[in-house]
Amino acid sequence: MNPSLRLYAFVPFVCALVGCATPRKPPAITLDEVVQAQPLPEPAKPVEVVAVPEPLPLPGQLKPAPVLDVPAVVPEPADERVRVSLANEEARVAPTREGYVNAIQVWPFTEGALYQVYASPGRVTVISLQPGEELMTVAAGDTVRWIVGDTSSGAGDELRVNVLVKPVRSGLKTNLVITTSRRTYLIELTSTDKAWMASISWDYPRDRMLALQRQAQTAQSAVPVETGLSLERIRFRYAIGGSNP
Repeated sequence: MNPSLRLYAFVPFVCALVGCATPRKPPAITLDEVVQAQPLPEPAKPVEVVAVPEPLPLPGQLKPAPVLDVPAVVPEPADERVRVSLANEEARVAPTREGYVNAIQVWPFTEGALYQVYASPGRVTVISLQPGEELMTVAAGDTVRWIVGDTSSGAGDELRVNVLVKPVRSGLKTNLVITTSRRTYLIELTSTDKAWMASISWDYPRDRMLALQRQAQTAQSAVPVETGLSLERIRFRYAIGGSNP
């Protein structure tokens, strides 16, 4: 090959290498202002409602059950009045020592239960409803020998209706029906000389469960798809610095 041609071919190759090694300057653009990142508050975690686990029997606990005499099936009474009496007897809920908070008997509310309330002449028994519950009607079976009234305590969301009952003498029995904006209370009243309940109220497990479920649904719906993402605040015009950017 001619030396002059070899030299001409080498010169473009060297120029190409020099051109590749020369860094290109980025175009002059207006940079965005630096914005300090701010941590966002953590969203409320949804309440998880779970069932209480039941303990499983261990192998050492698997023992044969003792043989018990199976009671004979009692036939249904033929008299309807007897069946009604048995149903009412099974629905009665009596006061318990464990259910007292100071002088207040607290029962867990159950639909259709017959709550037993004992009153005494010359003393007033207070029947407190749930805060925020609106009283509709109060009906007593005996309005001649039982004095029934109502009042309220608290204010706002804590406004509470109190039904007041008092017998005129001992040895009386009647029933009391209280209807509200949320439920119906069935109460059996008994007057005695000494046994006297100062105040009664109820606990509402179902309402607490529903409140937890609503809280979980609200927290779940409030969780954003992408925390802190805003198209108007997205920035791309930044300069990269350093010894070898």
